[in-house]
Amino acid sequence: MKSKKFFYALPCLAAASLFFACTGKGGSAVSGDVYKDTLTWGQGADVTSFDPHIGKETPAVQVTNHIFDTLVEVDEATGDLKPQIAESWEHASDVEYRFFIRKGIKFHDGSELTAADVKFSLDRAIATPAVSYIVDFILTVTIEDPYTVLVTTKAPYGPALRNLAVPFAAIVPKSYVEADPDALLSRPIGCGPYKFVSWNQSDSARLEAFDGYFGEKAKTKNLVMKVIPEASQRTIALETGEIDLSYDITVNDLKILEANENLEVFKAPSLSCYYISFNMRKKPFDSKLVRQALSHAIDRRLIIDTVLSGAGEPADAIIAPAVYGYYHTGADEYDPGLARQLLAEAGYPNGFSCTLWVNNNQERVEVCQAIVEMFREVGVNARLEVLEFGAFIQRSSAGEHDMGYFGWVTSTKDADYTYYPLEHSTQQGAPGNRSFVADPEVDRLVETGRTSVDPAVREQAYKDLAVYLADLSNNMNVVYTQINAGGSNKVENFVIDPIGYHKLENVVVRK
Repeated sequence: MKSKKFFYALPCLAAASLFFACTGKGGSAVSGDVYKDTLTWGQGADVTSFDPHIGKETPAVQVTNHIFDTLVEVDEATGDLKPQIAESWEHASDVEYRFFIRKGIKFHDGSELTAADVKFSLDRAIATPAVSYIVDFILTVTIEDPYTVLVTTKAPYGPALRNLAVPFAAIVPKSYVEADPDALLSRPIGCGPYKFVSWNQSDSARLEAFDGYFGEKAKTKNLVMKVIPEASQRTIALETGEIDLSYDITVNDLKILEANENLEVFKAPSLSCYYISFNMRKKPFDSKLVRQALSHAIDRRLIIDTVLSGAGEPADAIIAPAVYGYYHTGADEYDPGLARQLLAEAGYPNGFSCTLWVNNNQERVEVCQAIVEMFREVGVNARLEVLEFGAFIQRSSAGEHDMGYFGWVTSTKDADYTYYPLEHSTQQGAPGNRSFVADPEVDRLVETGRTSVDPAVREQAYKDLAVYLADLSNNMNVVYTQINAGGSNKVENFVIDPIGYHKLENVVVRK
């Protein structure tokens, strides 16, 4: 019997690495007789929007990051920044970055990318609530010539270049969007290695390699994303060969994959935290005592050991330990007696009724089912409501939820990426702050951390912020997870990204 091959992501040598690489057999597509012309992968939710300045959720980015490029990108092998649309750049002053745009880059419609598109895209992202937090450190974008732009920041901002490498800082075609501001929602045109072909909503999306791409050409001609909400069905699709890759395998299905010599498992420590946001605009969640009580009502370790089969760690801060700015405060201890005491002090000795929302991801639903039972033990009757992913995002952004179970990945590996959108008062709703916290001290510490370039100042601000938020309890941090994927053993060159933005342009599948 053949031994099973396991593929685990190993940390890069560079300390600043953002990626963990894991590949199958080496090589590239050299013959149509050897490799398939189509790679199909399955994911649990559909694209929320093909517009990169709106569709920031991971299921959207997993598709759109093949269509659009950014000024700079992070090297998956070293974690260093490297040129993409920008051929080079210079740090002109503490608040100025000059980018020199490659000449000859074509959008998928054949038009040339120039500095005008860069300015338009960054200005548009700044003005778009869903993603403004990633770029609103920018004061102005000035066109110096057709291939040079000067980005001036509002203040010195340490993570500036890494923020510009995030997929929702993508460069889009100015003329195309001006002609129809909604065109990118369902008919995207970018300058990336793949171009959009079609979208069958709630079912699949198809991309095709762009022959005019300025960089290294894609190895596989066609990419097909299939929406398969049930994790077990994605596993079956892998086993039958319907798909070549599957994202977000549940811990139970990992065992099935590991036992199948025709399949492979890919793992990496993630940069994600899963948490419950309490809507502080609604009673009784405007009470800190209630929020603290519910945090002490859940047994994080039991959830991890049972529902997640040990694949995770209890979360204290809303940023993972590998993120710059993390400070360990210690996860709240499971103490139902204390939870009941705090509820009584808050004026709810007999508990209360409420709802907990979660999107239709099987593993997340199972975690929330366990949480609901733990709440019930302290007198809180929380009804679990499972929503389709798009509706979950839209309605929680509007503040309709009592509590919502969310996941957030710190895509830049810098604390500002998470603390600003999730905790700052100006970012309520769509940008990420779904607890609707509006606390002057939180705002002050977030702003100190993001506007200083002195590491000591930033680290102290984030330490103070972690301690303050641990007491405030606007979010109930539950678990830091692993990220995983499964694939056919015919897949080569797959690199698992701990952020979840897996890129497939170098991946091939043997026939």
